Amino acid sequence: MVVGSLSLLFLLFVFFLPSPSSLLIVSSSSLSLQTDEWKRATATYYAANDPLDTLEGACGYGDLGKKGYGLSTVALSGALFGKGEGCGGCYELKCVEDLQWCIPGTSIVVTATNFCPPNYALPLDSGGWCNPPNQHFVMPIAAFEKIAIWKAGNMPVDYRRVKCLRAGGTRFTINGFGFFHSVLITNVAGAGDVVGVKIKGSATGWLPMARNWGQNWHCNADLKNQGLSFEVTASDGKTLTCYNVAPSTWAFGQTFEGKQFPL
Repeated sequence: MVVGSLSLLFLLFVFFLPSPSSLLIVSSSSLSLQTDEWKRATATYYAANDPLDTLEGACGYGDLGKKGYGLSTVALSGALFGKGEGCGGCYELKCVEDLQWCIPGTSIVVTATNFCPPNYALPLDSGGWCNPPNQHFVMPIAAFEKIAIWKAGNMPVDYRRVKCLRAGGTRFTINGFGFFHSVLITNVAGAGDVVGVKIKGSATGWLPMARNWGQNWHCNADLKNQGLSFEVTASDGKTLTCYNVAPSTWAFGQTFEGKQFPL
């Protein structure tokens, strides 16, 4: 199923801020989504100059509102982001230890869509929050304010990996030119972060794809006028095979929807 034409402009460390209704606020009922134990980190926020701007992040997702991620996004420090391996993973965050600024009894689930670069000119605990080995999250201010008052600035949080809930199937945006094919993978449920991708034309076997950047994967092959299938492996080891996702009439710039990882 064709979803639409998308661009792959890359912009580092910025966010798309749609309406606050897109935030996922959770309570004790979220325990069924738990995959990891709580760990300690820190968090700050990012305030866009114009909340209506369509901005992007280092994972290459493009318009985060149209992609369904909305306000529930976060930039990860290098210790969590890796070299793009963290893109798409979901985290539950809650403010801790600060009775003055924390909003008690609340937490928020966010998806990793961006990278917080290190600033080695500043110390780890004073401006260099994203320097290794710090585990740090940077949220849109509207997301930050769901768990803490903005005056908190840099605050301690507890976080844990949780399963990603997605509406609809996994989406594949095909870009490139000639024999070069780049596929952006979005809307991935379950673990959310993708560690391996294969592509298959109707006249070829399965071809491995390499991570280009973020969740963009590429390969060199002649796949013109062939129907396309995809095999996606997530960080939890689960593999999703989507046969005949794109018809033989596919064109660069189109997005197609396949099956979804079960929860």
